Amino acid sequence: MLKAVVFDLDGTLLDRDASLRRFLENQYYRLIHHLSHIPKGQYISRFIELDCKGYVWKDNVYQQLVQEFKVQGISWQDLLEDYIEEFQHSCIPFPNLISMLENLENNSIKLAMITNGKGQFQMDNIRGLGMEHYFDCILVSEQEGMKKPDPAIFHKALELLGVLPHEAMYIGDHPENDVKGAKSVGMVGVWKKNEAWECEDADFTIKDLGEIPLIVSGLQ
Repeated sequence: MLKAVVFDLDGTLLDRDASLRRFLENQYYRLIHHLSHIPKGQYISRFIELDCKGYVWKDNVYQQLVQEFKVQGISWQDLLEDYIEEFQHSCIPFPNLISMLENLENNSIKLAMITNGKGQFQMDNIRGLGMEHYFDCILVSEQEGMKKPDPAIFHKALELLGVLPHEAMYIGDHPENDVKGAKSVGMVGVWKKNEAWECEDADFTIKDLGEIPLIVSGLQ
């Protein structure tokens, strides 16, 4: 019987691609005095390219941007600080996020989150989506000293929830970090489909968060 659902954040609950584009457009206009010599579209597209779907931390991205575009009057450290402080205000959820969480909560399903990333930054983004209060526990890799797909971080979430691996489902967009990592400890692995990867060994594949309650009810 399924008792808990554990989620990834970026690319699963947070529409990171849309959020990043919104943030970069806002940053460009907010700092236009320093960036006006760069075409807006070029600034955004180059950042996205260097960002590699979030797997390159932004200190490296901004250092490269400042060098390539010969940015004057503002340092890469200032740009990074702006990213850390302001990204949370550009967070866009995937459709049906809150209704899905409320459905699971109303059906007494325990909820947790495991996300790789910087601790305070990820927590700010979770709050930016207005969903922190739905979760019984939230594990961020930097704060935990371990990251997906390390089995230890999945086991810690299960322990905090008080459930066995086969009583829990994990939902994420990355085939290795999320689906394979969860299945390796005995959890049900659900892949949130995207265009960046292929995933052939998920127990379930979804396109929309609204599909999750149906899968959960079928496993109860």
